[in-house]
Amino acid sequence: MKQFLMSWVVLTVLLVAACASPRSPSTDGVEAVHAPLASGDPAPAGFGGGSQDYRIGPQDLLELQVFGIEALNRTVRVNSRGLISLPLIGVVQAAGLTSEELEAALAEKLAQDYLQDPQVSVFIKEFTSQRVTVDGAVKSPGIYPLKGQTSLLQVLATAQGLTSVADPSSIKIFRVGPNGMRDVQEFDLEKIRSGEVRDPEVRNDDIVQVGESAGKAFAKELIEFIVPFRFLAL
Repeated sequence: MKQFLMSWVVLTVLLVAACASPRSPSTDGVEAVHAPLASGDPAPAGFGGGSQDYRIGPQDLLELQVFGIEALNRTVRVNSRGLISLPLIGVVQAAGLTSEELEAALAEKLAQDYLQDPQVSVFIKEFTSQRVTVDGAVKSPGIYPLKGQTSLLQVLATAQGLTSVADPSSIKIFRVGPNGMRDVQEFDLEKIRSGEVRDPEVRNDDIVQVGESAGKAFAKELIEFIVPFRFLAL
């Protein structure tokens, strides 16, 4: 009886494990609700790309560079009123502007009295007012702050990685688009890890949801159910 029970357990687990194999990913590694995102292709609106559309907020940390004038380069933090203070031009409103808009504003002020055709660059080093929600089959779901440009892999690592029942081919990012509607993109984590698909940037108010493999979940539940009977048979 004991040998029959153990043989049945092994056979059942093997069959379930076979059913739990990951589904075949799409040819480009990404399934999108609106459009596919293949390696090398431009990102759809609101996904991927840089942080040009992010609006600077209080307490954000900015790195400012003026080409050819190292003395004007500095790292500054936006104060609680949304202002930054710089040499030559004094106090400047930064909150509410994108990095490109702030670059133009600083260049205009410098060009008025000091420089001819100044080239100003603004880099946002810390996004202290940004948050991302990580949910689903991760070890530590929750709401995490974003500091600087952050990728999907980095966010998943912050959430302690995937659980044993996660489906790595079904990682979704939900994001509110310019039209106020929530868009969704689905990514294959293995494709990202192998470099076949680029690691997408995660932005403020994004929701990252890790899917669960039905086969893996069933196999886990079955094993948890069978283990007590194994000891009873001993």
